[in-house]
Amino acid sequence: MEPTVINHALLAWYDRHRRDLPWRAKPGEAADPYGVWLSEIMLQQTVVKTAVPYFLDFLKRWPTVRDLASAELDDVLRAWAGLGYYARARNLHACARTVAGRPDSAFPKDEDSLLELPGIGPYTAAAIAAIAFDRAAMPVDGNVERVVARLFAVEEPMPRAKRRLAELARSLTPKRRAGDFAQAMMDLGATVCTPAKPRCILCPLAEPCRARARGIAEELPARSPKPERPTRHGIVYFATRAEGAVLLRKRPESGLLGGMTELPTTDWRGEAYPVDQMMALAPAPAAWRRLPGLVRHTFTHFHLELTVAAARIAEPRMVAGSWIPIERLGEEALPSVMRKVVAHALKGSDRP
Repeated sequence: MEPTVINHALLAWYDRHRRDLPWRAKPGEAADPYGVWLSEIMLQQTVVKTAVPYFLDFLKRWPTVRDLASAELDDVLRAWAGLGYYARARNLHACARTVAGRPDSAFPKDEDSLLELPGIGPYTAAAIAAIAFDRAAMPVDGNVERVVARLFAVEEPMPRAKRRLAELARSLTPKRRAGDFAQAMMDLGATVCTPAKPRCILCPLAEPCRARARGIAEELPARSPKPERPTRHGIVYFATRAEGAVLLRKRPESGLLGGMTELPTTDWRGEAYPVDQMMALAPAPAAWRRLPGLVRHTFTHFHLELTVAAARIAEPRMVAGSWIPIERLGEEALPSVMRKVVAHALKGSDRP
């Protein structure tokens, strides 16, 4: 398969169908490394439609990497709330501080140096090098893997095929317009070479595509059966004061949802908690009442089922944590699972 033919065909298609996304440079202009980096971190495990408003909000709050570096981590986590995978936000802040301490607060241009920055792995390093600095690098995400698997008819199932697909993708990378080519591959996978019902009739690579020729495009990339996710259980406590303020606390910096704000909760374990443990594990003595139903949430590696208990606390000063007015809960760095708990609690609890 001749890479030059593929390069020309795909770049010509990209020039006609280039998506106008807020982090992309105008044709003929150089991309802003800060914007490229910020967008790539946000787009990890997040679709474009969801990431765009967060990206615009971050640029409004912190227009430069120096501005982001000088921000408080709690403010960054609050602005990130709802995007999920909160380790990204902590690494984003740490990376901004590292870059701000470099000469001219500039991002390094090569992949090896980019890999030394907090939160930047091989994909993000390649994306910044290619898109911001037009280096001959190829970021390989799910869209690119799908395009390459079909183009070369790679039938080895994922995730075993990842290394081979990355090698094949890199073999196509041109020395000129590497950034445009990388974005073209991403766009092709997102809009034409889609997981279901690929639009092969519109594809600029239809002629050299081996999977299309064999009639197996929709079957690729093949995937190994996924193991079943286990289910964990916990109790969350919706504690209020007389005027309605809600008790929140901060999770430990390390571990799942590290550094985020939460309602007090038990550990999340493999078996459900007996009803008689609800009082014993509560953050304060009170007439705790179990609310009907469960709050369900799915993380990458497990499902979570939370029982919600509600109570009015008579001696709030004796309880560790912060008391936040209900109308200000939206300003807190609550992860999605805790936002679900708040909605469930507000629907089912007695309020003044």
